[in-house]
Amino acid sequence: MAAVLFDFGGTLDADGRPWCDRFYDGYRAVGGRLPLVEFREQFVHSDRLLARQPGIGSFGFGRMVAAQVELLQELLPDGPGLDAASWSAGFIRGTQQVVARNRPVLEQLSGKFELGLVSNFTGNLLPCLEELGLRSCFAVVFDSAVVGCRKPDARLFQAAFAALEQPAECCWMVGDNPFTDIEPAARLGCATCWLAPRERPLPAGVVPTRRIAEFSELPAVLA
Repeated sequence: MAAVLFDFGGTLDADGRPWCDRFYDGYRAVGGRLPLVEFREQFVHSDRLLARQPGIGSFGFGRMVAAQVELLQELLPDGPGLDAASWSAGFIRGTQQVVARNRPVLEQLSGKFELGLVSNFTGNLLPCLEELGLRSCFAVVFDSAVVGCRKPDARLFQAAFAALEQPAECCWMVGDNPFTDIEPAARLGCATCWLAPRERPLPAGVVPTRRIAEFSELPAVLA
């Protein structure tokens, strides 16, 4: 295989744990009381609002997380009484720890493969990667808000194939979301690697080429 494509949120920074779940952990840690199903509805709403924040394209990772926590405070019934600074800091710290652990793996892989990033994001993926020290690992970066389409739309993947000058059959796709990362990439002809906690069941009908529970397992898969 000549190239490897990655998702960002939940993949490079969290070993397969979605951001909603991680934000919920932080919410509970500062005293939030809603069940996850109700929190998730407001989290999805906050994602949409975040994408419309003035100047979002220039937000680095820390500023973006703080902005999303502020939006969640406004949306959640118990949000105004929560410690936003602690909530944001916990999420940022957890991300930094995982990224620091995973960066050497990416650097190792970048010496053997062309690496690309294909992410549903909010227009500020490049500043976030710069802040987290990951930008230099990737030959190409595609942010859905910049491109104008979101996974599972094939056009986002095809833009990466074209930029890397590689056919889908010569690429791996590594991601944590079976429906926006694994299924669409497999349909296009990519080999796929699903990153997810070991206890997470494989959704019916989704058949990744390989499955891993920690990012550190990836080099062995690609060898």
